[in-house]
Amino acid sequence: MLGFLLRRFGVMLLTALALTFIVFALTNLAPNLEKLARTEGSVRMTDASVAAWIEQNGHGGPMIGRYAEWLGVKPGWVITDAKGVTRGRCIDNGVTPEEAPRYCGILQGDWGQSVVFKQPVTRVLADKLGSTAWLMLTVMLVMVPVSLLIGVLSGMREGSRLDRVLSTFAIASTATPEYVSGVILVALFASTTVGISPLLHEWGWIESKTLFLGTATSAMDKITFWNFALPVMTIALYGIGYIARMTRASMTEVMTQQYIRTARLKGVAFRQVVIRHALRNALIAPFTVIMLQFPWLLNGVVIVETLFNYKGFGWTLVQAAGNNDIELLLGCSVVAVFVVLVTQLISDIGYVFLNPRIRLS
Repeated sequence: MLGFLLRRFGVMLLTALALTFIVFALTNLAPNLEKLARTEGSVRMTDASVAAWIEQNGHGGPMIGRYAEWLGVKPGWVITDAKGVTRGRCIDNGVTPEEAPRYCGILQGDWGQSVVFKQPVTRVLADKLGSTAWLMLTVMLVMVPVSLLIGVLSGMREGSRLDRVLSTFAIASTATPEYVSGVILVALFASTTVGISPLLHEWGWIESKTLFLGTATSAMDKITFWNFALPVMTIALYGIGYIARMTRASMTEVMTQQYIRTARLKGVAFRQVVIRHALRNALIAPFTVIMLQFPWLLNGVVIVETLFNYKGFGWTLVQAAGNNDIELLLGCSVVAVFVVLVTQLISDIGYVFLNPRIRLS
């Protein structure tokens, strides 16, 4: 196991370096740097002024060298202008060039400054990730039990009417993307003109004009059922169908195994066969799928947080991309890469413990 973990950590490190370098190279292309220069300087800057701004702010030079500075494995850039003023990557917040550290990359905890929020990237991400964590946790608490229940019930009796009904629901939910299901849910439950909210208000069943809130901005201060339900339902619906289909397929395969038939022939009750013999083996494959939902949730929250104006990680990523906030985009990419690699590692380790037949070479 130790050798397996060391190899996986080595692969994870190489993968992280490759992915972050690709993102760094794409965000630091010449058009993006020119746009950043005109945003921070002036839209009327000449091409020569733009080139000078790029050079004076440490965006010149070879790409691999700037990437090494951003990582913190190469000393930060230092430039002294014609007036004798020394500026550099590590010379910030009133620190003199003599007092400034040589290395100030992400390895040293310096992720740069966000040009949109005017705050350090680490502070912005810490605040927004906290909000997104509550959304993702709530989605998992809803999505996992419901999807497993649907998958197990469908796989217990393949081909039955219950199986057909639940399978149809799972396929329909999986085939509906978040930006479609979100709009449908808002129209049904959070509209003052269509859906069921006007009827419930007219009948006197609800005091407000809508059953749920169509925006989740208020959930940033206080999460309630009424302002958090629609974003959670929007994300969970897609994942429920996918996990349920995988669980059904695994459950169906297990129910046809020889030991299940032997237990039934011995007179063991069907319920006991399912709970004691089939369920544990059937949940091995869905476990991997469930763990891989965390990276998918990061993509899902980009759409849902923008749709419901919930200012979490996804909303922040959209703001950074729309405003060419390079440092914040790079910080978001580091978080996304970390989540993907860690969840894959946990998935592999958990799969080994769940299935003792797996042997590590």
